Amino acid sequence: MTAPTAAVRDRARSLPAAELPAYIYDLAALREHAASVRAALPERVEVYYAAKANPEPEILAALGPYVDGYEVASGGELAHVAKAVPGRPLAFGGPGKTPAEITAALERGVERFHVESEHELHMLAELARQVAPGTRPAVLPRFNLPMAAGSLATSSLAMGGRPTPFGLDPSQADAVVRLLTDGTYPHLELRGVHAHLASGLRAPEQLAVAESVVRWAVGLAGRHGVRLAEVNVGGGMTVDYAEPEKRFDWTAYGEGLARLTSQYPELTLRIEPGRALTAYCGWYATEVLDVKQSHGEEFAVVRGGTHHLRTPATKGHDQPCSVLAVDAWPHPWPRPVARGELVTLAGQLCTPKDVLARQVPATGLRAGDRVAFGLAGAYAWNISHHDFLMHPRPGFHFLGGVDRAASQGVTGAIGATGREDL
Repeated sequence: MTAPTAAVRDRARSLPAAELPAYIYDLAALREHAASVRAALPERVEVYYAAKANPEPEILAALGPYVDGYEVASGGELAHVAKAVPGRPLAFGGPGKTPAEITAALERGVERFHVESEHELHMLAELARQVAPGTRPAVLPRFNLPMAAGSLATSSLAMGGRPTPFGLDPSQADAVVRLLTDGTYPHLELRGVHAHLASGLRAPEQLAVAESVVRWAVGLAGRHGVRLAEVNVGGGMTVDYAEPEKRFDWTAYGEGLARLTSQYPELTLRIEPGRALTAYCGWYATEVLDVKQSHGEEFAVVRGGTHHLRTPATKGHDQPCSVLAVDAWPHPWPRPVARGELVTLAGQLCTPKDVLARQVPATGLRAGDRVAFGLAGAYAWNISHHDFLMHPRPGFHFLGGVDRAASQGVTGAIGATGREDL
């Protein structure tokens, strides 16, 4: 199990049942983690937060002092992030950019574009000429580069090293560089190379990928007699849902990147972590509604489910959780109690796929107890199918920052100002 922080535990227990489920984010824990990540990295490594992991405005703002910018992957994310953290550098990535999205990015002065195809490069060039004359937007072509067999095997989600819709095939590299350096598109700047190849890698594999990407990029530039200012080696640092205490080794990764940057003093490296920054700061807190037996197994049905926290269904894992006992039972009918040691935690949806965690050690679990699911700070609410069965949406609480429940006037919120001092 993964234990919530004291602040999260207190909030999860104190919320009335009618205000559950709720996402509870510990912004103090987030800031502490982000500061430690930044301190582990060398100076010439820039950190852009991948907003797709968790785009809540409070999360974006809390990360502000520790990141160099934000990576967005759609026109919607672009507008949202620009409003939440105005004036911060943005990089626009993702496949299938539309002319309207590229136009909006140019009008907002987005400086970096991760170009995913030759078609996208042609479109960007023409729109930049029309929309932003006199500027030179920076281009980082994204390439689907080969990966070492070992790295690909350990990846939980591969975007490179195999046929995928992401990035340019390496065979197109020379043609793309020529378009950006032979005067065809003088109003675009070849700033560097981008290669986000996989997610779920530990530090040694992640470092090996970074080294191979940099070597490949430097070789490409050398063939054309150009210098690259940046190489973006992507994100994908692992978060282990089965063993959450085994965190990505940022210290070892930073030491490896320091050795790499010393070999190429002209380059700035950029990484784009998302999940590995924010997953640990969020919990999905809910209440046990019922405990029942079925064919020799015990199940607890909780308020909410995978329509709020889709991660376990998407990734096929059990979401780490902690049981928070609540002794009070305000009802006149008998209180259901688990008889065995292991209980499967399911939600309220009319589908057998609505399972949050299987065979959880929870001796004596009772209806009315609370459960806090950890590692819910990334790819959780924002990827879920919210309206299926039309259950109420969860509340949102940001400890150490603005509390959305308070700002919306929900009973039991943290105060008139919507802030809590921890």
